[in-house]
Amino acid sequence: MKKVRIGSGSAFWGDLLEPAVEMAERGDVQYIGFDHLAELTMALLNRMKLKNPKMGYIPDIIPWMKKLLPITKPKQIKMITNAGGANPLQAALEVKNVVNDLGLAPMKIGVISGDDVLPYLDEIRRQGVKFTNMDTGEEDIDRVREDIVAANAYTGADEIIAELKNDADLIITGRVSDNALYVGPLMYEFGWDYTDAYVNQIAAAVTIGHIIECSACVTGGMSNMWRISERPWKIGFPILEVFENGDAIVTKTPNSGGIVNTWTVKEHLLYEVIDPHNYLMPDGIADFSTIKLEESGRNRVKVSNMSGKKRPDTLKLCIGYRDGYIGEGMVLFPAPDALEKARFSEKWLRERFKLLGVEFEELRIDYIGVNTLHGEAVEIEDKHYNEVGMRVAGKAKTRQAAEAVRREATHLWTQGPIGSSFGTPMNVRPVIRLWPTLVPRDAVRTKSQLMEVK
Repeated sequence: MKKVRIGSGSAFWGDLLEPAVEMAERGDVQYIGFDHLAELTMALLNRMKLKNPKMGYIPDIIPWMKKLLPITKPKQIKMITNAGGANPLQAALEVKNVVNDLGLAPMKIGVISGDDVLPYLDEIRRQGVKFTNMDTGEEDIDRVREDIVAANAYTGADEIIAELKNDADLIITGRVSDNALYVGPLMYEFGWDYTDAYVNQIAAAVTIGHIIECSACVTGGMSNMWRISERPWKIGFPILEVFENGDAIVTKTPNSGGIVNTWTVKEHLLYEVIDPHNYLMPDGIADFSTIKLEESGRNRVKVSNMSGKKRPDTLKLCIGYRDGYIGEGMVLFPAPDALEKARFSEKWLRERFKLLGVEFEELRIDYIGVNTLHGEAVEIEDKHYNEVGMRVAGKAKTRQAAEAVRREATHLWTQGPIGSSFGTPMNVRPVIRLWPTLVPRDAVRTKSQLMEVK
């Protein structure tokens, strides 16, 4: 039975590069997928592009390609990355320069775009489509329309398959879904299509793509297995051995650090999942309830019996809109009486905000080392602490109001209890809020092109 080896080279913007290089060198893979995007990353990248039309892609792509292309090109390893972000074409032009500088031509770069629906968002609305907020239930975007800075659909593997058929060596995309980076090459290699005959195979590709899309999160990172993970400082990224019937082995780069077992697979299988019976992706709907997991060797887990349904008629659409500003400050208090000093300083801040007449949409004051992560769910113990930090964050409609948080927190350095310590003051930052919604699949104008470097 035909087998394809495909690896995950990145989970987010800023991920480790060394495990991807290690995988390319000795992972014996045919493909490596690189996910660099999160829900609000596209809004940030679109803002970068507005300031400079030659920006808007993930800047990591340049140093990463300088390291990886000299390894992947001779080995004919194909790479697929969504580092194109809000500007895939410019990212491809930058990589073209890298290819020429390294003397690696000829090379074919597939460029996929069209996930950005902001230019024709109102046109879609005129057709009767309402962009209901899936978190709040708000019926449409009228309230935030003038503040929208980005609207990107999560597209599927269609154009990735098209560029693989064009013999692309490297594919740079915009906002495709995370697991489309893996669904695409598997559909291409095995000849699967979106007809009823391959529903379960595509659901299997969605499932296993989800398992590895966050790189080290299935090889011992972010895991309950942290105590027994081997040499996690040299963690290996995951590799899939996928068979034509959809079954797969989850493993990692040979002799690398980390761990793969049924528990690490289960942990990530349910990561960011609302309904395990209906994991909706642009390429298919996976049902995680039928999956069978079994360890088939050291750092090897077989995943089988996957099933699902046909792809949905709608795509996830992440709309980012301007929503005020956040001011932030942090002060540290030493023993003796560290908790009492923090409580005194909280009162001092709240009284100052009243005196200044500053209004916040939301104000949070947490005690680091006491309740920062658990918040109201934890009871604050009135006991001796060696030190307590106080973090204050205020969200306001205006930059001026948010600036008051940074300024007043800084004053505690000299006007707070004895021993109060303060780091570098934090800058006020604008808030881009997410409006998650759906858009009809046929309303999104995806496209691809082949850039040949000669």
